[in-house]
Amino acid sequence: MSALRRFKPLFDRILVERALPETKTKSGIVIPEKAQEKVNEATVVAVGPGNRNKDGEPVPMSVSVGEKVLLPEYGGTKVTFEEKDYFLFRDSDLLGKFEN
Repeated sequence: MSALRRFKPLFDRILVERALPETKTKSGIVIPEKAQEKVNEATVVAVGPGNRNKDGEPVPMSVSVGEKVLLPEYGGTKVTFEEKDYFLFRDSDLLGKFEN
């Protein structure tokens, strides 16, 4: 079993995999690595159980595994599993999610 499948974020944290930046324009021109924009879209890979409110009741998470989300430009904790980069964010740090 891979390390990623065994990983479960704690509390209200969410593990995401950023989408890859575009490497070519629509007309086929290759974009240099330094000119590529930082992608703020990601796919949720793992979700923690959530926090508890003041009364001790669980607060449900706003996203689930497989959903596409919009990330802030900065922030998150970079983690590496099997030579791939992932990022940990708090549920409240996510800016939104994309509906199908």
